Amino acid sequence: MKEKIDYKEINKVIKLMEEKNLAHFEVEVEGIKIKISRNISPPDTRPVSPERASPSLEEEKSPEPHEIPQEKKEDNLHYISSPMIGTFYRAPDPSSPPFIEVGDEVKKNQMLCIIEAMKLMNEIESDTDGILKEIFVENGNPIEYGQKLFAIQPFK
Repeated sequence: MKEKIDYKEINKVIKLMEEKNLAHFEVEVEGIKIKISRNISPPDTRPVSPERASPSLEEEKSPEPHEIPQEKKEDNLHYISSPMIGTFYRAPDPSSPPFIEVGDEVKKNQMLCIIEAMKLMNEIESDTDGILKEIFVENGNPIEYGQKLFAIQPFK
């Protein structure tokens, strides 16, 4: 019998990799092998020209409040974020209807989507009761750790 992978531990490793700026991690425990890699862009080492060493007046000027892009906020929305890197699927297979649609009532522990990671299908469930207000990811698209997936307006 295969042991279940503890995704909370994997997420701890991912956070540690980010903190320590590591590009690769690999471990094998009791026949389970895990490899995690991430892209790290090298620091910008281009020489700075003297005219670009200090910002111009245009760059120093702070933007007007209406110029700053604001994230759409609604009172008391609860966000479900991705616990891992993978591929987002709204249905169990291409011929099946999506697990949930915008406007549907959501129950705690109800399956919302599947994330395929390392050839494993991971069911993502709601952690609250409410109404689904928004789906942030298109079916079949890659997602990042911590990326918003759903917005739910909890019942009061």
